[in-house]
Amino acid sequence: MRPALQLHKQQGYNLKEKMQRGPLQDGQCGIREQLRLYQKGDVAAATELVRTVSPMFVRFCLAQGDSREDIDDIVQEIWLRIHRARHTFRPQAAAEPWLYAIARHTRLDFRRRRQHHRSREIQMDPLPEMSAPAAPETPRPLAELLAALPSGQREVITMLKGCGMTLEEVARATGSTIGAVKQKAHRAYERLRATCDGALLGRTNDL
Repeated sequence: MRPALQLHKQQGYNLKEKMQRGPLQDGQCGIREQLRLYQKGDVAAATELVRTVSPMFVRFCLAQGDSREDIDDIVQEIWLRIHRARHTFRPQAAAEPWLYAIARHTRLDFRRRRQHHRSREIQMDPLPEMSAPAAPETPRPLAELLAALPSGQREVITMLKGCGMTLEEVARATGSTIGAVKQKAHRAYERLRATCDGALLGRTNDL
């Protein structure tokens, strides 16, 4: 079994524990140095790299709307691809854009395969809809607000705010330009603001 993937399995996978860690910065946790040593076959560096970066991948997938059931498979596949592509990392470059580029493409491939599989399943006739009493409105959690954004905007906001990446790093990770990232972020902020203002107005009118 590949070193990084094996370590990922051995350490277990507690989503709640991994989600509790805050955004990690390249200079603070030495991700770039861990990657450099991992390229040279350093097992201790690989262990620390998996422990450090896995929570980042978990939060990224959760923010994109992936189910908890899928996240373990997605993260394992991310580490498999990282192992295969480790020789392409340039030690003088920032680590996060390289890691998130792999995570992004891995997740998209996983979702495409899942969608293709589901499209081939036998579809059951839909059950008739039944009206249910309206539930009292409650404040919408952040995850729900992000889920309402288009996937491109949600991805940019997650990297900028959830992962602490810069505009330049997000642009490199997504294969885009800084201007395009700024535009997506601006539109996302406007949409989130309009959603929050609308919800606040609705609650005020009910008073």
